[in-house]
Amino acid sequence: MLKRACWTALAAALLASGAAAAQTFPSRTIHLVSGVTPGSASDTTARIVAEKLQASLGQAVIVENKLGVGGLIGAAYVAKADPDGHVISIYTSAFTVAPLLSPGPLDPKELTPVATLGTVPTVLVVSTAKNYKTVADLVAAAKAKAGAVVATTAGIGSSTHMNLERFRIAAGIEVLHVPMKGAPDALTEVLTGRADFYFALPFQVGPQVKEGKLRALAVGSPKRSALFPDVPTTVEAGYPNSDYNFWIGALVASRTPREIVLRLNKEFNAAVNSSEVREKFLKLGVDPLSMSLPDFEAMIKKEFESNAQLIKAAGIKAN
Repeated sequence: MLKRACWTALAAALLASGAAAAQTFPSRTIHLVSGVTPGSASDTTARIVAEKLQASLGQAVIVENKLGVGGLIGAAYVAKADPDGHVISIYTSAFTVAPLLSPGPLDPKELTPVATLGTVPTVLVVSTAKNYKTVADLVAAAKAKAGAVVATTAGIGSSTHMNLERFRIAAGIEVLHVPMKGAPDALTEVLTGRADFYFALPFQVGPQVKEGKLRALAVGSPKRSALFPDVPTTVEAGYPNSDYNFWIGALVASRTPREIVLRLNKEFNAAVNSSEVREKFLKLGVDPLSMSLPDFEAMIKKEFESNAQLIKAAGIKAN
C-alpha cells in the first residue's frame, strides 16, 4: 500500500510538472535540427515551417545543420538535449531505416514523434538517350540479362535506395546497384548514361525533364507528384507494393512532457495547413501532410517493421 501510494504521488508530481512546463512553453529560442545539408528537401521544408512557427509561438525559431550517418548525428543530438521542446529534430523516413543499418549513434526510443510536415514523391527517371519509353521497357531489359541494367541511388539506406529495392523486388528484377555520395552524383550518373535509372526527388529533375535530357517513367511514391501529375505511379504501372513513403517529420527527446508534445503537434499542423506554407511546399514538390499524434506514432511503428523486412529481403548492409 505504501509503495503504491508513493508511485501515485510520484506520477501526480510528474504530471503536475509537465503541465507547468507546458504553460510556460516556449520560453526561449527554438532550434530545429536538420541532419542533412542546406538546400535539400527536408532542410528547406524545415526553414519554411520555421517562419510560421516563429510567428505563432512568439519565439525565435532557427534551423541548425548537424550532419552525419544518414541524419543520426543530428537526431542523437536532439535525443540528448533538455527534454523541454526547445530542441526539435526535423528528420525523414530515414528515422525508420538508419538505426536499423547503423545501430549505435541513436536508440530510436530516445526520440518521440511530434508531427508530420509532408511527403516527398520520388520519380523514376532515365536518360532520353536510353531506349526506355515505359517502366515495362526498363523491366524487360533487366529481365533479359540479370545485372545488366544499372541503378544509382543517393547512398545506402537513403529513400532513393529503399524505393529502388521495393520496386526491384516487386518487379522481380536484378539490377547492378551503384550507391553514390548524394543526389547530385546519382543524377549525374544517369545524365551521362553510366546508369540506367534513378528514383529522384521531383524538384531535382524538373528542369532536365523539361529540357528533354531526362524522361520521367513513373512516380515511386504512393501518390502521383503535383509536379508530374501526368506521370503514373509504379503501382499504377502494374507493380503492386513497389511504392515507398518518404516523409518529413518532427521529433523531440522522449522524456519531453506529453503536454508540450501535444502543443507542438498542434502548432506544426496549423503551420502545415496554412495557405502560405502549403503553397511553398507544393512549389518544392512536397505534399503537405498533417497527422494526429497517435496516427504518426502508429505509422512509425509500422515502418520500422516493414523496413526491417525490406532490409532483410534485399540483403542491404551499411557501408
